Amino acid sequence: MSELVNKWLWLYVGICLLTMPDCFAQSGGPPCDGQPGCEAIYRECPVPLTQLNEVDTLPDFRTDANRMLLKGVVYRPDGRTPAPNVVIYIYHTNQQGIYPKQPNLPPVGRWHGYLRGWVKTNVRGEYRFYTAKPAPYPTHDIPAHVHMHVKEPGKADFWLDDTEFDDDPLLTPSERQKRENRGGAGIITLHREGSLLVAERTVVLGRNLPGY
Repeated sequence: MSELVNKWLWLYVGICLLTMPDCFAQSGGPPCDGQPGCEAIYRECPVPLTQLNEVDTLPDFRTDANRMLLKGVVYRPDGRTPAPNVVIYIYHTNQQGIYPKQPNLPPVGRWHGYLRGWVKTNVRGEYRFYTAKPAPYPTHDIPAHVHMHVKEPGKADFWLDDTEFDDDPLLTPSERQKRENRGGAGIITLHREGSLLVAERTVVLGRNLPGY
């Protein structure tokens, strides 16, 4: 182990001990298999994880014309048994393709923006986010997407393939081939239910997740 990595690990442990004694107890290990920022799933949730339910409404839902419901079911590794009490954290861009900021956001929120939410699956493994369909980055070099991380009880948190939209012209055949299908396929097909765009994504715990 390099000296730099060793120092980083000791710094992380020290922060956990000083600011959140049950940090590792909640995460099951270092955050999100090493990906920076996704510790927000448990460190920046506005309420204790025990108080979450299966529904969250993001700030843009009631004001944006592209209102969207992102919903689905989380299954255990067998792909059939619903997984309750799994925390899901999402964040995404606004209609200008940026992660919008606001005053007094916590550290990761200054990066992820305020369009983010947390849920915990119910006994049927179900989850629902009421939000708005994000736009691609202003550079238009990456398809529009919703970032997703999961925290299963007793295990480390993991990042999933982004939720992306099958009709996105930026989602070219070469782009599709790059997807790892972490937690299952992340490319979804939108359909309309009344005034809502509805996106359904199934998550299978452990699927294509190295080290799970």
